[in-house]
Amino acid sequence: TTGVLYVLDEPSIGLHPANIDGLSGVMDDLVADGNSVVLVDHDTRILSRADWMIEMGPKAGAEGGQVIAAGTIADMERNPASVIGPYLSGKAAVRIRKPIAKAHLFDIGRIHLTTGPIHTVKPLDVVFPKGRLSVVTGVSGSGKTTLVLESLIPALTAQMAGEPLPPHVHSVDGGGITQVKLIDATPIGINVRSTVATYADVHDQLRKVFAKTDEAKAAGWKPGAFSYNTGALRCPTCDGTGTISLDVQFLPDVEIPCPDCRGTRYAAKAEAIHWTNKDGVSYSLPQLMAMSVDEALRACRGLPLVLRRLQVLHDLGLGYLTLGEETPGLSGGEAQRLKLASEMGRPQADSLFVFDEPTIGLHPLDVQTLLQVFQTLLDQGATVLVIEHDLDVIRNADYIVDLGPGGGEEGGKVVVAGTLHDVKACSESLTGKYL
Repeated sequence: TTGVLYVLDEPSIGLHPANIDGLSGVMDDLVADGNSVVLVDHDTRILSRADWMIEMGPKAGAEGGQVIAAGTIADMERNPASVIGPYLSGKAAVRIRKPIAKAHLFDIGRIHLTTGPIHTVKPLDVVFPKGRLSVVTGVSGSGKTTLVLESLIPALTAQMAGEPLPPHVHSVDGGGITQVKLIDATPIGINVRSTVATYADVHDQLRKVFAKTDEAKAAGWKPGAFSYNTGALRCPTCDGTGTISLDVQFLPDVEIPCPDCRGTRYAAKAEAIHWTNKDGVSYSLPQLMAMSVDEALRACRGLPLVLRRLQVLHDLGLGYLTLGEETPGLSGGEAQRLKLASEMGRPQADSLFVFDEPTIGLHPLDVQTLLQVFQTLLDQGATVLVIEHDLDVIRNADYIVDLGPGGGEEGGKVVVAGTLHDVKACSESLTGKYL
């Protein structure tokens, strides 16, 4: 086939660097056959193969939406306006933490798992250092999910509950782990009433604040009135969802913004109730819900608890999300970070956090933020285990378990387990080759 435009939306998601080489080869073949390929992606290895690049930005959300640079790879590397340019040229390295010395890896303790064969995975005997950042990597189909999600997590959960281990698990020693928290990319609920503000427990606090205003007291509005689930101030037309469904004959229903509240979820009466911040600026609750997290940080001065929760979202790299944004519509990476919001700032000793490919859809700058989040959890005493292909995350790990050497029947074994140096020195490791 020739003369076809192929549009690929983040095809590198979930791919090991070896698999990305294969993907690049397919795209080269498509172009050689007289086709055009438009690619949306963040992976610098695949971006570096582009003939022409258009970069959007400069930031996310309301602070983005502009073309900030365009040209060849060489043009982007030289363009001071380009955010991705330094990562393409290698001048900006995503190395934010110094891995623990090999001699001290297991000073805090260890997690030990032994299994029999399952699927295409051979019998395994694996250890992970407690209180460290460990990464499980390997090509697609090498057994990462089976090791972590089908073996380690169920085994630890069963052990903590005093229940039998999964049949294929021979033994597990949690090293004192008392909580296992899986942070994956599954959507946060299916209810459109769930928003960033409700999930992060900001909305409840704001409802209490607005109920204390003179205007609310005069009208007799309690905190419950400001709920867009059941409150008296929710929009009666859309029932507080912000959208209405149009029944189109012979076609699927179409969701459009509510014509009365214009997506704010609130009735006009809610616009008449204002809270004034420390700077003397007044806002209604619908106005605050339409703000991004970063905008709300400036607007909510004088509300310490709200500010603390908003600051956590900012520190997680979610400052561009609007407070009223529906959580089911968030990307996988956004959902993972939002799930962490309630965990930040707590002591996490004896907690194991498992992340399943958290760099999905992330720009290298966002990967830096993610690594800082990992470090914060480690500083709070947590053990962090990440299933990942991203080379920058792997380079920041204290301990790496590389499965393979191939996928399917050609994988399912531990090729090498150790430090970054150990993996790079292993001639059988495909991951080591790319590191």
